[in-house]
Amino acid sequence: MTPSVAPEPPGEGRIARAFAEARAHGRCCLIPYITAGDPDLARTRSIARGIAAAGADLLEIGVPFSDPIADGPVNQRASERALRNGVTMRTCLDLSARLRADGAPPIILFTYYNPIHRMGLESFAVAAAASGVDGVLVTDLPPEEADELQAALRPRGVDLIFLLSPTSSKQRIERICRNAGGFIYVISRTGVTGAREDLPPGLEAQVRAARDASRLPIAVGFGISRPEQARRIADFADGVVVGSALVRLIEEHAASAGLEERVEEFCRTLQASLHLRPAAES
Repeated sequence: MTPSVAPEPPGEGRIARAFAEARAHGRCCLIPYITAGDPDLARTRSIARGIAAAGADLLEIGVPFSDPIADGPVNQRASERALRNGVTMRTCLDLSARLRADGAPPIILFTYYNPIHRMGLESFAVAAAASGVDGVLVTDLPPEEADELQAALRPRGVDLIFLLSPTSSKQRIERICRNAGGFIYVISRTGVTGAREDLPPGLEAQVRAARDASRLPIAVGFGISRPEQARRIADFADGVVVGSALVRLIEEHAASAGLEERVEEFCRTLQASLHLRPAAES
């Protein structure tokens, strides 16, 4: 039987506390992303334990979907493998409850709208809260159409997290920031997920525009794959999301008995890069 987790009161969730604790310790939050069921569910759970042991502040769990239009090839392949393993939204919610029982950091479901719609918004919100999900990020749900889901999640203490792209206008930034919960997810570049060699030149200004519009923490994702990139982002953002580089590591070493240790070591290296430098060194 899947354990049930008592929901957090609205406005007092674990996501807010994770960012506050990292800030108090002079750190930028590390937010790794993995796909549920890749390479299989049992190893997803053990991988998540390694990520937690490495000191990750939050954990993004990707819900596999048949048409992941926001994902690059690495994450698409992970989604395909998970779907072949029979992973569904219900599976991901059960996994979330088990990860919470393992002592996982705050959990964010990274999903598309269709699996939520098929389950029913109220049913999903109830199940997400009971499973210990702290936040939900729906990649293809624009804020103009998010009121119904927001109304189902918010009373149950689950944050609805929105994406801000480099092309977002000032008006759209303000609207997204006004409705968002948990944190603001700034996409570092246009296009799909995937590791990149460099950071776009306008990224800091993009984060500054989001910060001007919201008191929520700002996290940056899409394309971050190396500790030195994370280090640069830590100078002006509150969180760093690392996805494709981690998913690729899992793909390359899925058959290895040392997969979990490799993931943990990679996350430790990322975490070590996120301690903020004193002002005199900035």
